[in-house]
Amino acid sequence: MVFGVKDMNLRIEPIKKEFLDIAWQRLNSLTKPPGSLGRLEEIAARLVAIYESPMPEIKKKAVFVFASDHGVTQEGVSAYPKEVTAQMVFNFLKGGAGINVLARHAGADVVVVDMGVDYDFGEIDGLIKRKVVKGTRNIAKFHALSRNDAIKSIEIGIELVKEYYSRGYNLFATGEMGIGNTTPSSAIVSVLTDSNVEEVTGRGTGIDDRIFKRKVEVIKRAIEINKPDASDPVDVLAKVGGPEIGACAGVVLGCASLKLPVIIDGFISTAGALIAYCIEPVVLEYIFASHNSVERGHKKALDFMRLNPLFDLNLRLGEGTGAAVAMTI
Repeated sequence: MVFGVKDMNLRIEPIKKEFLDIAWQRLNSLTKPPGSLGRLEEIAARLVAIYESPMPEIKKKAVFVFASDHGVTQEGVSAYPKEVTAQMVFNFLKGGAGINVLARHAGADVVVVDMGVDYDFGEIDGLIKRKVVKGTRNIAKFHALSRNDAIKSIEIGIELVKEYYSRGYNLFATGEMGIGNTTPSSAIVSVLTDSNVEEVTGRGTGIDDRIFKRKVEVIKRAIEINKPDASDPVDVLAKVGGPEIGACAGVVLGCASLKLPVIIDGFISTAGALIAYCIEPVVLEYIFASHNSVERGHKKALDFMRLNPLFDLNLRLGEGTGAAVAMTI
Protein backbone atom coordinates (compact mmCIF):
# COMPACT_ATOMS: atom_id res chain seq x y z
CA MET A 1 0.00 0.00 0.00
CA VAL A 2 1.26 3.45 -0.86
CA PHE A 3 2.02 5.51 2.22
CA GLY A 4 -0.23 8.57 2.55
CA VAL A 5 -1.61 11.01 5.07
CA LYS A 6 -4.24 8.49 6.18
CA ASP A 7 -1.43 6.25 7.43
CA MET A 8 -0.41 9.07 9.79
CA ASN A 9 -3.88 10.04 10.98
CA LEU A 10 -3.42 13.45 9.37
CA ARG A 11 -6.36 15.42 8.09
CA ILE A 12 -5.38 17.97 5.47
CA GLU A 13 -8.14 20.18 4.12
CA PRO A 14 -8.14 22.85 1.41
CA ILE A 15 -8.17 26.47 2.55
CA LYS A 16 -11.64 28.02 2.76
CA LYS A 17 -12.71 30.37 -0.03
CA GLU A 18 -14.82 32.49 2.32
CA PHE A 19 -11.68 33.70 4.09
CA LEU A 20 -10.06 34.58 0.79
CA ASP A 21 -13.16 36.63 -0.03
CA ILE A 22 -12.94 38.43 3.33
CA ALA A 23 -9.29 39.22 2.72
CA TRP A 24 -9.80 40.56 -0.79
CA GLN A 25 -12.78 42.70 0.28
CA ARG A 26 -10.60 44.38 2.87
CA LEU A 27 -7.58 44.72 0.56
CA ASN A 28 -9.73 46.33 -2.14
CA SER A 29 -11.26 48.77 0.37
CA LEU A 30 -7.92 50.26 1.46
CA THR A 31 -6.64 53.64 0.29
CA LYS A 32 -4.75 52.42 -2.76
CA PRO A 33 -5.56 51.34 -6.31
CA PRO A 34 -6.81 47.73 -6.30
CA GLY A 35 -3.93 45.29 -6.69
CA SER A 36 -1.28 48.00 -6.44
CA LEU A 37 0.71 46.10 -3.82
CA GLY A 38 0.98 43.17 -6.18
CA ARG A 39 2.04 39.85 -4.71
CA LEU A 40 2.07 41.31 -1.19
CA GLU A 41 -1.72 41.34 -1.42
CA GLU A 42 -1.75 37.73 -2.61
CA ILE A 43 0.42 36.73 0.37
CA ALA A 44 -1.83 38.60 2.80
CA ALA A 45 -4.98 36.98 1.40
CA ARG A 46 -3.49 33.50 1.57
CA LEU A 47 -2.40 34.04 5.18
CA VAL A 48 -5.92 35.10 6.13
CA ALA A 49 -7.30 31.93 4.53
CA ILE A 50 -4.64 29.64 6.04
CA TYR A 51 -4.99 30.99 9.58
CA GLU A 52 -8.76 31.39 9.13
CA SER A 53 -8.58 34.82 10.74
CA PRO A 54 -9.43 38.22 9.18
CA MET A 55 -6.43 39.80 10.94
CA PRO A 56 -3.93 36.97 11.50
CA GLU A 57 -0.99 37.39 13.85
CA ILE A 58 2.35 35.76 13.24
CA LYS A 59 3.57 35.01 16.76
CA LYS A 60 6.81 33.02 16.75
CA LYS A 61 8.84 31.86 13.77
CA ALA A 62 11.09 28.82 13.48
CA VAL A 63 13.45 27.60 10.79
CA PHE A 64 14.12 23.88 11.07
CA VAL A 65 17.59 22.96 9.86
CA PHE A 66 17.74 19.19 9.35
CA ALA A 67 21.22 17.71 8.99
CA SER A 68 22.33 14.39 7.52
CA ASP A 69 25.25 12.76 5.76
CA HIS A 70 25.05 10.85 2.49
CA GLY A 71 26.93 7.74 1.45
CA VAL A 72 26.97 8.91 -2.16
CA THR A 73 29.81 11.30 -1.26
CA GLN A 74 32.00 8.19 -1.68
CA GLU A 75 31.47 8.70 -5.41
CA GLY A 76 33.21 12.10 -5.38
CA VAL A 77 30.12 14.15 -6.30
CA SER A 78 30.80 17.11 -3.99
CA ALA A 79 33.51 19.75 -3.68
CA TYR A 80 33.64 19.16 0.10
CA PRO A 81 34.16 16.09 2.31
CA LYS A 82 31.27 14.76 4.40
CA GLU A 83 33.00 15.89 7.63
CA VAL A 84 31.84 19.41 6.81
CA THR A 85 28.26 18.44 7.73
CA ALA A 86 29.14 17.94 11.41
CA GLN A 87 31.33 21.06 11.38
CA MET A 88 28.42 23.11 10.10
CA VAL A 89 26.10 21.70 12.79
CA PHE A 90 28.51 23.08 15.40
CA ASN A 91 28.51 26.42 13.56
CA PHE A 92 24.69 26.52 13.55
CA LEU A 93 24.66 25.87 17.29
CA LYS A 94 27.17 28.67 17.89
CA GLY A 95 25.07 31.06 15.81
CA GLY A 96 27.80 31.70 13.24
CA ALA A 97 26.28 30.45 9.98
CA GLY A 98 24.42 32.29 7.26
CA ILE A 99 21.06 30.98 8.45
CA ASN A 100 21.72 32.27 11.98
CA VAL A 101 22.38 35.79 10.74
CA LEU A 102 19.37 35.91 8.42
CA ALA A 103 17.07 34.27 10.98
CA ARG A 104 18.03 36.90 13.57
CA HIS A 105 17.20 39.56 10.99
CA ALA A 106 13.80 37.90 10.43
CA GLY A 107 13.10 37.46 14.15
CA ALA A 108 13.09 33.67 13.79
CA ASP A 109 14.58 30.90 15.90
CA VAL A 110 16.86 28.32 14.30
CA VAL A 111 16.08 24.75 15.35
CA VAL A 112 18.96 22.39 14.52
CA VAL A 113 18.04 18.71 14.16
CA ASP A 114 20.44 15.78 13.69
CA MET A 115 18.60 13.44 11.34
CA GLY A 116 21.50 11.36 10.14
CA VAL A 117 24.92 12.94 10.63
CA ASP A 118 27.73 10.36 10.69
CA TYR A 119 29.13 11.83 13.90
CA ASP A 120 28.51 11.33 17.60
CA PHE A 121 27.74 14.76 19.03
CA GLY A 122 27.39 13.50 22.60
CA GLU A 123 25.68 15.89 25.00
CA ILE A 124 25.48 19.27 23.34
CA ASP A 125 23.14 22.12 24.16
CA GLY A 126 20.66 23.17 21.53
CA LEU A 127 20.89 20.13 19.26
CA ILE A 128 17.72 18.10 18.77
CA LYS A 129 18.73 14.46 18.33
CA ARG A 130 16.48 12.53 16.00
CA LYS A 131 19.15 10.45 14.26
CA VAL A 132 17.51 7.92 11.96
CA VAL A 133 20.78 6.61 10.47
CA LYS A 134 24.46 7.50 10.66
CA GLY A 135 24.55 8.66 7.07
CA THR A 136 22.58 7.08 4.24
CA ARG A 137 23.86 4.20 2.18
CA ASN A 138 25.53 5.01 -1.14
CA ILE A 139 22.65 5.31 -3.62
CA ALA A 140 24.98 4.40 -6.48
CA LYS A 141 25.02 0.88 -5.00
CA PHE A 142 22.16 0.47 -2.50
CA HIS A 143 18.86 1.93 -1.30
CA ALA A 144 19.54 5.10 0.70
CA LEU A 145 17.20 4.11 3.54
CA SER A 146 14.86 1.35 4.55
CA ARG A 147 11.19 2.15 3.95
CA ASN A 148 10.64 2.23 7.72
CA ASP A 149 13.43 4.79 8.15
CA ALA A 150 12.00 6.91 5.34
CA ILE A 151 8.59 6.92 7.04
CA LYS A 152 10.24 7.65 10.39
CA SER A 153 12.01 10.70 8.95
CA ILE A 154 8.68 12.08 7.69
CA GLU A 155 7.06 11.40 11.07
CA ILE A 156 9.84 13.32 12.85
CA GLY A 157 9.14 16.42 10.75
CA ILE A 158 5.42 16.18 11.55
CA GLU A 159 6.08 15.66 15.28
CA LEU A 160 8.42 18.66 15.50
CA VAL A 161 5.83 20.96 13.91
CA LYS A 162 3.24 19.79 16.43
CA GLU A 163 5.68 20.24 19.34
CA TYR A 164 6.72 23.75 18.35
CA TYR A 165 3.16 24.78 17.52
CA SER A 166 2.24 23.82 21.09
CA ARG A 167 4.97 26.24 22.23
CA GLY A 168 3.38 29.14 20.38
CA TYR A 169 5.14 29.00 17.00
CA ASN A 170 2.88 29.50 14.01
CA LEU A 171 5.19 30.19 11.06
CA PHE A 172 7.69 27.54 9.98
CA ALA A 173 10.38 27.14 7.36
CA THR A 174 12.40 24.18 6.18
CA GLY A 175 16.18 24.22 5.88
CA GLU A 176 18.84 21.53 5.66
CA MET A 177 22.53 20.71 5.74
CA GLY A 178 24.21 17.69 4.22
CA ILE A 179 27.28 17.45 2.04
CA GLY A 180 26.30 15.71 -1.19
CA ASN A 181 22.56 16.15 -0.75
CA THR A 182 21.94 17.86 -4.09
CA THR A 183 22.65 14.44 -5.62
CA PRO A 184 19.73 12.60 -3.95
CA SER A 185 17.56 15.70 -4.46
CA SER A 186 18.27 15.59 -8.20
CA ALA A 187 17.37 11.91 -8.24
CA ILE A 188 14.08 12.58 -6.41
CA VAL A 189 13.10 15.44 -8.72
CA SER A 190 14.08 13.46 -11.82
CA VAL A 191 11.86 10.53 -10.82
CA LEU A 192 8.84 12.46 -9.50
CA THR A 193 8.71 14.99 -12.35
CA ASP A 194 9.66 12.44 -15.02
CA SER A 195 12.60 14.59 -16.13
CA ASN A 196 15.94 13.70 -17.64
CA VAL A 197 18.73 13.67 -15.05
CA GLU A 198 20.65 16.33 -16.99
CA GLU A 199 17.65 18.68 -16.72
CA VAL A 200 17.57 18.60 -12.91
CA THR A 201 21.23 18.32 -11.93
CA GLY A 202 23.23 21.37 -10.93
CA ARG A 203 26.66 22.12 -9.53
CA GLY A 204 25.78 22.08 -5.84
CA THR A 205 28.68 23.51 -3.87
CA GLY A 206 30.40 24.66 -7.06
CA ILE A 207 31.85 21.53 -8.67
CA ASP A 208 33.88 21.63 -11.89
CA ASP A 209 32.94 20.06 -15.24
CA ARG A 210 34.67 16.77 -14.48
CA ILE A 211 32.86 16.23 -11.17
CA PHE A 212 29.58 17.43 -12.67
CA LYS A 213 29.78 14.75 -15.39
CA ARG A 214 30.45 12.13 -12.72
CA LYS A 215 27.53 13.41 -10.65
CA VAL A 216 25.11 12.99 -13.57
CA GLU A 217 26.39 9.44 -14.16
CA VAL A 218 26.01 8.59 -10.47
CA ILE A 219 22.40 9.83 -10.36
CA LYS A 220 21.53 7.84 -13.48
CA ARG A 221 23.13 4.75 -11.95
CA ALA A 222 21.26 5.28 -8.66
CA ILE A 223 17.91 5.44 -10.46
CA GLU A 224 18.74 2.43 -12.64
CA ILE A 225 19.92 0.26 -9.74
CA ASN A 226 17.28 1.22 -7.17
CA LYS A 227 14.30 1.54 -9.53
CA PRO A 228 12.29 4.01 -7.38
CA ASP A 229 8.54 3.87 -8.01
CA ALA A 230 7.34 7.31 -9.11
CA SER A 231 3.79 6.45 -8.01
CA ASP A 232 5.00 5.93 -4.43
CA PRO A 233 6.83 9.02 -3.09
CA VAL A 234 7.96 7.20 0.06
CA ASP A 235 9.59 4.54 -2.10
CA VAL A 236 11.43 7.31 -3.95
CA LEU A 237 12.55 8.87 -0.65
CA ALA A 238 13.74 5.52 0.70
CA LYS A 239 15.62 4.44 -2.41
CA VAL A 240 17.35 7.65 -3.50
CA GLY A 241 16.67 10.26 -0.80
CA GLY A 242 17.77 11.05 2.74
CA PRO A 243 16.32 11.61 6.21
CA GLU A 244 16.69 15.40 6.16
CA ILE A 245 14.67 15.46 2.92
CA GLY A 246 12.03 13.28 4.57
CA ALA A 247 11.90 15.58 7.58
CA CYS A 248 11.34 18.57 5.27
CA ALA A 249 8.42 16.66 3.75
CA GLY A 250 7.10 15.98 7.23
CA VAL A 251 7.18 19.65 8.18
CA VAL A 252 5.10 20.50 5.09
CA LEU A 253 2.57 17.77 5.92
CA GLY A 254 2.47 18.77 9.59
CA CYS A 255 1.93 22.45 8.83
CA ALA A 256 -0.86 21.72 6.36
CA SER A 257 -2.61 19.46 8.88
CA LEU A 258 -2.53 22.24 11.50
CA LYS A 259 -3.54 24.97 9.01
CA LEU A 260 -0.18 26.74 9.23
CA PRO A 261 1.89 28.34 6.48
CA VAL A 262 5.22 26.77 5.64
CA ILE A 263 8.02 28.48 3.73
CA ILE A 264 10.31 26.26 1.70
CA ASP A 265 13.88 27.18 0.88
CA GLY A 266 16.08 25.95 -1.93
CA PHE A 267 16.55 22.79 -3.96
CA ILE A 268 16.81 20.22 -1.16
CA SER A 269 14.00 21.79 0.88
CA THR A 270 11.86 21.83 -2.27
CA ALA A 271 12.64 18.17 -2.99
CA GLY A 272 11.17 17.46 0.46
CA ALA A 273 8.11 19.57 -0.37
CA LEU A 274 7.75 17.61 -3.61
CA ILE A 275 7.63 14.36 -1.62
CA ALA A 276 4.89 15.86 0.57
CA TYR A 277 2.99 17.16 -2.47
CA CYS A 278 3.07 13.73 -4.12
CA ILE A 279 1.76 12.18 -0.89
CA GLU A 280 -1.03 14.77 -0.54
CA PRO A 281 -1.41 17.49 -3.23
CA VAL A 282 -3.58 19.70 -0.97
CA VAL A 283 -0.42 20.74 0.93
CA LEU A 284 0.24 23.09 -1.98
CA GLU A 285 -2.26 25.56 -0.53
CA TYR A 286 -0.10 26.00 2.60
CA ILE A 287 3.31 26.31 0.92
CA PHE A 288 5.11 29.56 0.17
CA ALA A 289 8.13 29.12 -2.13
CA SER A 290 10.72 31.63 -0.98
CA HIS A 291 13.03 31.77 -3.98
CA ASN A 292 14.33 30.20 -7.15
CA SER A 293 17.93 29.09 -6.68
CA VAL A 294 20.63 28.59 -9.28
CA GLU A 295 20.14 24.80 -9.09
CA ARG A 296 18.37 23.93 -12.35
CA GLY A 297 16.32 21.17 -10.74
CA HIS A 298 14.84 23.65 -8.29
CA LYS A 299 12.81 25.45 -10.96
CA LYS A 300 11.72 22.11 -12.41
CA ALA A 301 10.31 21.05 -9.03
CA LEU A 302 8.66 24.44 -8.41
CA ASP A 303 7.06 24.43 -11.86
CA PHE A 304 5.81 20.87 -11.35
CA MET A 305 4.02 21.99 -8.16
CA ARG A 306 2.86 25.26 -9.80
CA LEU A 307 4.68 27.30 -7.17
CA ASN A 308 5.72 30.85 -8.00
CA PRO A 309 8.75 31.84 -5.86
CA LEU A 310 8.77 35.23 -4.17
CA PHE A 311 12.21 36.25 -5.43
CA ASP A 312 15.25 35.16 -7.43
CA LEU A 313 18.53 36.33 -5.92
CA ASN A 314 20.87 33.63 -7.30
CA LEU A 315 21.01 31.99 -3.87
CA ARG A 316 22.55 28.52 -3.48
CA LEU A 317 23.56 28.22 0.17
CA GLY A 318 20.65 26.21 1.53
CA GLU A 319 20.34 26.01 5.34
CA GLY A 320 16.94 27.75 5.09
CA THR A 321 18.54 31.09 4.21
CA GLY A 322 16.13 31.98 1.41
CA ALA A 323 13.18 31.01 3.59
CA ALA A 324 14.45 33.27 6.37
CA VAL A 325 14.62 36.19 3.93
CA ALA A 326 11.04 35.40 2.88
CA MET A 327 9.96 35.56 6.53
CA THR A 328 10.75 39.28 6.46
CA ILE A 329 8.13 39.65 3.70
